[in-house]
Amino acid sequence: MIGTHNVLLITIEPISIIVVWKSMNFVKHIEMSELMKKMVVIICFFLLSLNLFAPVSGGIVVEVADPVNPFGKIIYAIGMVETKLDTLAYNPEEMAVGFFQIRPIRLVDYNKRTGSRYTRKDLYDYNISEKIFLYYASQIGPYNPEKIAKNWNGSGLKTKAYWKKVKQLL
Repeated sequence: MIGTHNVLLITIEPISIIVVWKSMNFVKHIEMSELMKKMVVIICFFLLSLNLFAPVSGGIVVEVADPVNPFGKIIYAIGMVETKLDTLAYNPEEMAVGFFQIRPIRLVDYNKRTGSRYTRKDLYDYNISEKIFLYYASQIGPYNPEKIAKNWNGSGLKTKAYWKKVKQLL
């Protein structure tokens, strides 16, 4: 209780108003020296200036950035060209499966290189197919979509036509 104790309490309200409470007994019995008065005034102005120049917040503000997806556009373009984004697509002529139309030879190569044991049935899972695609695409790097697309498609005359289709969607 402030009225019964000899206390000088200075607080700063959220709207930067300084409120000074003095108990009546404290003021009556002890006179403040000139130096003490100057110190109180300096402290009050100092505390006020802190609130004026520093932002009032309950904590640290951290802005979350959008994740970086350097292969996002090429994934979309190849998905559109291969299957029109159909994760359940199957090409019986090439036995190509899933969103990226992964052929058996590429699946065998991927499993051998990584020690994985994926089956053709697993390729219907978009996340697994994307993982396999990104394994090969990341060896080229995200800044050469032409090489990624041509490497993904294979080789031959159809590869140039394939790249033209992919390029239109980038």
